[in-house]
Amino acid sequence: MSPIDALYLSAESRELPLHVGALQVFEPPAGAGPEFVRDTHRAMLDCTEVAPLFRKRPKMFGGAMTNLGWSIDDDVDLGYHVRSSALPTPGRVRELLELTSRLHANLLDRHRPLWETHVIEGLKDGRFAMYSKMHHALVDGVSGLSLMRRSLPADPTDSEVRATWSPAPKRRDTEPQRAGLRQLGGILGSVAGSAAGLAPSTLRLARSALLEQQLTLPFRTPRTMFNVAIGGARRCAAQSWQLDRVKAVKDAAGVSLNDVVLAMCAGALRAYLHESDALPQRPLVAMVPVSLRNERDSVGGNMVGAVLCNLATHLADPADRLNAIHASMRDNKKVLSQLTRTQVVALSVLLVSPAALSALPGVGKVAPPPFNVCISNVPGVREPRYLNGARLVGNYPMSLALNGQALNITLTNTADSLDFGLVGCRSSVPHLQRLLSHLETALKELELAVGL
Repeated sequence: MSPIDALYLSAESRELPLHVGALQVFEPPAGAGPEFVRDTHRAMLDCTEVAPLFRKRPKMFGGAMTNLGWSIDDDVDLGYHVRSSALPTPGRVRELLELTSRLHANLLDRHRPLWETHVIEGLKDGRFAMYSKMHHALVDGVSGLSLMRRSLPADPTDSEVRATWSPAPKRRDTEPQRAGLRQLGGILGSVAGSAAGLAPSTLRLARSALLEQQLTLPFRTPRTMFNVAIGGARRCAAQSWQLDRVKAVKDAAGVSLNDVVLAMCAGALRAYLHESDALPQRPLVAMVPVSLRNERDSVGGNMVGAVLCNLATHLADPADRLNAIHASMRDNKKVLSQLTRTQVVALSVLLVSPAALSALPGVGKVAPPPFNVCISNVPGVREPRYLNGARLVGNYPMSLALNGQALNITLTNTADSLDFGLVGCRSSVPHLQRLLSHLETALKELELAVGL
C-alpha cells in the first residue's frame, strides 16, 4: 500500500467518508420495455470476472484491520456491491439527488472490497441513473473516469453489457518480460532523473515562487463559511451546461477552458456568499488538482498534483475576474513546467498538506485556511457513450467534502456538455442548489463581458 493510499484510509472517519463517486443519467433506447433497467442490472450481475482493483480491501494483521497493506478477495459478492433501487413518486431529479446525497454520505464496508454501484430506476421522464462510489485509496478522479470510459462503448448498437469492475482487455505484447523490464527501467529512470534535477529545480522554484511571486501560496486566504468543521451528512447537486457556450467565452477572451470554468465558479461563489452576507474582502483561493497520469500508467491509484488559484472574488467585474484567474493559473503552470513529475507531487504536498493542520483541535480556529474550496475539472469523453444501448446524458462527479473544506466542485465533459457535481456538508453549506443558478448567472455575465 502506498503512503498516500494509507493516508486516505487512516484519515477516514464517520464525519469524513473518503470515497469518490459519480452519478450517471441514461436515456433508454427507443422501444425499451418496462423491464429494460432491471434486465440491464441483471446483465451487470452476470459480469462475474472481477479485476484485482475491485477485489482489494485493507489487510488484517493479528486479527485487526490495518492500513499497511491490501488483501485480495477471491470471491466478491456482486449481489452486495451492485444494487437495484427505485425512486419514490414523483420521481423527479430532486428525489434522485436526495438519494444520491444519502448514498454518498455512507461509509464503505472495509471488510469487503471498497466500492458500490447502485442502479436507480423510477425517474418520471423514463430515464434511469447509476450512482457508483469507490474509495479514494483505490482511484483518483482521472482513473475513475478511465474505468467508466472502458465500460461504456461509443456504439449505440453494441448491446454487450460491460462492467467497470471487469478486467480490461489484455494488451498484445509478444515479449511480456521485456515489456516489464521497459516499465521498470522507465520507473528507475524517472526516479534517477528526479534526484539528479532536484537541487537546480528547487532553486528555480524558490526564485519563481518566493521572489517573483508566481505561485499562489497557502495561508493567504480569508476564512469563509466553507472553512469549518463538518459533519457526516452530505448534500449533492448536479447540472449540465453546453460545452459550446464555455468554449465561445474561452475563444473570445483568449484564455483556457479551465480558466472560464474557474471564473464561472468564482462568480457563483461570490454571489452565494454575498446573498448570505458572508463575502470576504480578500479573494477566495481554490485548490485545483492537476493530473500527472500518462498513457503508460496503470488505471488504479492516485497520481494527482495541485496548485492554488486566486479566484479574484473581491472584483465585481467578471472580465477583470477572468483575467486575474488566467494570470494566476498561468503563473502556477510556469512554476510546474520547471519540475519533474516527482517534484510536482512534492510541491503539491507542501501546498495542500496545511489543510490537515486546519483539522487539529484549536488550530483551525486560529490559523487561516490554506485554501477555501476545491475545484476540479476532470477530462471526460468527447463522444456519446452507451450502456446496453442507453445513451449517457449526464455524468456528474461526486467528490470529497473535508474538515475545514465543506464544499467541493468537480466537473467533467460528456460529449457536448460540461457536467458539474457539487458536494457539500449538509449543515455547513445551506441551500447548495442555489450555487447552480449562480453558475448559470456567472456564465451569462462572462458571455456579456466578452461581447457574446
